[in-house]
Amino acid sequence: MDASIILALPVLLLAIVIHEVSHGYVAYLFGDSTAKRAGRLTLNPIAHIDLFGTILLPALLIFVRSPVLFGWAKPVPVNFYALKNPKRDSIFVAIAGPASNISMAIFFAIVSWLLFFAFGNNTSVFLEDVRIMCMYGVQINIIFALFNLLPILPLDGGRVLAGLLPNRLAYQYSKLEPYGMYIVILLLFLGVLNFIIAISNPIVSFLLGG
Repeated sequence: MDASIILALPVLLLAIVIHEVSHGYVAYLFGDSTAKRAGRLTLNPIAHIDLFGTILLPALLIFVRSPVLFGWAKPVPVNFYALKNPKRDSIFVAIAGPASNISMAIFFAIVSWLLFFAFGNNTSVFLEDVRIMCMYGVQINIIFALFNLLPILPLDGGRVLAGLLPNRLAYQYSKLEPYGMYIVILLLFLGVLNFIIAISNPIVSFLLGG
């Protein structure tokens, strides 16, 4: 396996696990303990593995030598009716995932900058690997945040849109959710990931100072 893939895989796993835990934790703060009772408020990746999103899709991207790794975890269960204010709070629960990824991207960027200021280009093999992981940390988390903000249920962008729409429109829109993942998979094969990567590139470049 290519060394760069070995460095990228832990970052990808961290990104998708923290993304899902963030959903569950914010739901818990707003009154829904479903994720906690299901044992999903844990950083143990085994609890979050999704056959397609966590295993098959990353493996496929590695096989085709994709320039970026991507994937997702099993969605954290949320009982929106248990939230204190279901319509409003569902927006906060949804946005928690992308917000966690953006926060991680900023964290990895800061670590990369600190390493540069402390050591410049005179780094050991270990520190160079850490800097490469930081680069992947920024790239993967920004792409993951942008992807999840697509306004398609059950993605986070779809949840946010449903929470913002008037009740009647939100109800009609929610009827599309059973077909959402089929739409997402179709979009992936049609190249939506390449479009998201193109949007993410200037953001990643800005964060990494390059």
